[in-house]
Amino acid sequence: MPMKNIQIIDGALNATFSVFQAKDEEFAVIFPGDQDMELAEDLFERLGDEEANRVLIPLWTRPVLKRDALGIHGTLFYNNEGRRIPKSKREVDWDDCGALNQAQSELFSRHR
Repeated sequence: MPMKNIQIIDGALNATFSVFQAKDEEFAVIFPGDQDMELAEDLFERLGDEEANRVLIPLWTRPVLKRDALGIHGTLFYNNEGRRIPKSKREVDWDDCGALNQAQSELFSRHR
């Protein structure tokens, strides 16, 4: 069964920022359309607690070592006070604002 990798960025003191595998249908619920970034609070607001947990709970049973992950398909952010992401929730839509180096700016601009 095809799986997509989601990296979890949170405030954990261990700073592992673990990667978990999602089935295609789970991934599509977490990251609708062409999103590849999501804030946990937005996910819970959009889906409601019950549906969000229904989608997320199976993820936590499918961790994958970063060294074995074949790409990161999406990033789910927790503890987002003060965090800024593009309104589109697509990594390639970052406005430069000094946060990107020249190579990243060029790469992202080619994929908008």
